[in-house]
Order: sequence, then structure tokens, then C-alpha cells
Amino acid sequence: MAFDGCAMRKIIHCDCDCFYAAVEVRDDPSLASLPIAVGGNRERRGVVATCNYRAREFGVRSAMPTGQALKLCPDLVVLPTAMAKYREAALAIRSIFLRYTDRVEPLSLDEAFLDASDSELHRGSATLLASEIRQVIEAEVGVTASAGIAPNKFLAKIASDINKPNGQYVITPDRVDEFIKTLPVMRIFGVGEVTKKKLQRIGIETCADLQRLKLSDLARDFGSFGARLHALCRGIDEREVNANSRRKSLSVERTFSSDLADCAACMRRIPELLSELHVRLQRIDSGYWVTKQFIKIKFDDFSSTTLERPLCREISLQSYQEMLLEAWERGSRPVRLLGLGVRFIDNRDGQTGSQMTLLPP
Repeated sequence: MAFDGCAMRKIIHCDCDCFYAAVEVRDDPSLASLPIAVGGNRERRGVVATCNYRAREFGVRSAMPTGQALKLCPDLVVLPTAMAKYREAALAIRSIFLRYTDRVEPLSLDEAFLDASDSELHRGSATLLASEIRQVIEAEVGVTASAGIAPNKFLAKIASDINKPNGQYVITPDRVDEFIKTLPVMRIFGVGEVTKKKLQRIGIETCADLQRLKLSDLARDFGSFGARLHALCRGIDEREVNANSRRKSLSVERTFSSDLADCAACMRRIPELLSELHVRLQRIDSGYWVTKQFIKIKFDDFSSTTLERPLCREISLQSYQEMLLEAWERGSRPVRLLGLGVRFIDNRDGQTGSQMTLLPP
């Protein structure tokens, strides 16, 4: 049996369905049958923060430029973000989680890990507990949530996607081996297109394929990430649910299958990265204040550099373009990885920072 160590743990990953869009439909039921997207508008550039399942049928997705979304779905109803009411709903959901356990690790406004290992509710059934939590969220907040129940965080998060929307999926300890073997390696967090192609070249498509490789081989080919691949492809994840977890930063990175030849090529990639960062920042709760922004570059010789600047006003396209010019000069050679990010403080600490303000990319 590949799975060990945490067989008695009962971890729930709870994730609301199309959260921003769901709140909008709750407040205006006439939108329920329409394709809707939240973020950007019809008149200027912007990006989709989220969209409902009706819009997804047309190919609309998060982080997509609003103009592109409208081309795919001309009847798309585009709504501006209303963060105040999303945060109000998120706080209500968070309070529901805390009724059942104090071991809650928020991941964003609308999702969290819950450790139900010691719960005596429903005779210790985490499956029934998750079902009740979802029912209470729908009754009290007016949105639906999906859940995954498993012996660890990695598997619980994967499970929560399986029966979306408004469903749940359970992976019991005795089913871990069976479940993990057919799981595509792309479902392992951190495996992007470049790593996927590298694995495909040696015949690796599923976790069962990956299990055939020795830890030493993975460490040689993938560095420190190799040990994580070795564990996760066996369904092993010993991370605890951390109720005191607070983000210190948020970033988006892209490793390119072909190196970007020069600074101009890198500059063309900044808008798409900023769009993705924009969407991810909108899901962070108001307990975070941004103090710095940074850009990371890894060159073709595997040397890397990170440039940071204090945030003066907004997180804008121009600010990252200026930082790229300076950072690229440090290597002045082709680029294999490019990343944008911000650093946070917890504003409950009474420190000085800026509320997250972004200009449309």
C-alpha cells in the first residue's frame, strides 16, 4: 500500500461554485439562466475574474480578456466586481466552517481546508459532516459549495473538483492506491506544461507511470521538486491543516517551452501574467495588504534574479514593465521563466501597507 502515515486523518476541502457569479445570481435571480462573467466591462480592457457554468459552455474562463470572452459568447452578461458583498458572503461561510471545527485553513475567499479528524459529529463521519456544511452554506448564504473528503490535503483538493458543481467526492484510505494510479500527472500541483512534456518524453502520463521512477532519478531530473513528485504520485501528503496560515506573497510564473529571446519578447508576456495575477488577487481576503511588488526572471543558463519595489500606489502594467527592463539587464540573455508577484502583510498587525488596487492590464 503506497499510502501511509496519515490513514486516520479526515480532511475536507470545501470550495464554493463560481463564487462571485453565484453571489450575483443570488442577488438577482433573473441572471440564473444567462451566461454571466464577473470582472472587466464591455467598453474597456479587463479580465474575467470568474464566470458561471453557462458561460463556460461557450469557452469562457477565468483570467480571459473580457473582449475575447465576448467574442466567444456575444450574449455574455458582464458584471463589475463587487468585492464588499463577496467578502461579506465569505465571512459568513468562514463562520459556518468554524461552527464545526477550529482547524480551518483558508485558501481564498471561498475555499478552505477543514480537519475533521477529531470531530464526533455524525459519529465521526467526515462525509456526512461535509454534506451538512454544504447544506448550511446554501441555506444561510445562498450559494452552493462542493467538497472533497480524503486522508490528506492533496487528495481532498483533487476530490472537490470531481462532482462540481454542488457535489462532493470521497476518497477513503483503502481507495487511495486505486484512485492515485489513474490520476494524470497534470493534476499534481506544480506540474505545468513544461514538466508535463518532460515527463511525456519518458512515457509518463499517469501517477502509476510516475511510481516506476526512483526517487534518485526524480531528484536528478527535477531537483527539489522530485521528492514532492515521488510522494504525491503515491498519494502521500503529510502537510497539516494550518489554522494560523497567512500568506506572505502571491505570484504567477510561466516556464516557457522555448526561451524568450530578448527583453521585447518578455515584455509581450507581461500583460497575460498580470491578468492572471489580477484574477488571483481578487480572491484574497481583505486581511492582506500589499507592501511590495516583484518580478522574477530565470535565464537560459539557469541563473535567476528577483527585483522588488515598494508599492507606491497601484499594481499596474507600467510598473511591471519598468521593473522588467531593469531586471532583464542583470542577465541580458534569453529567458526560460518569468514571474510577477506581490508581498503582503497582515493588516491586523497594525503595520503600513496598501489595499490591493489594480489597474486594468
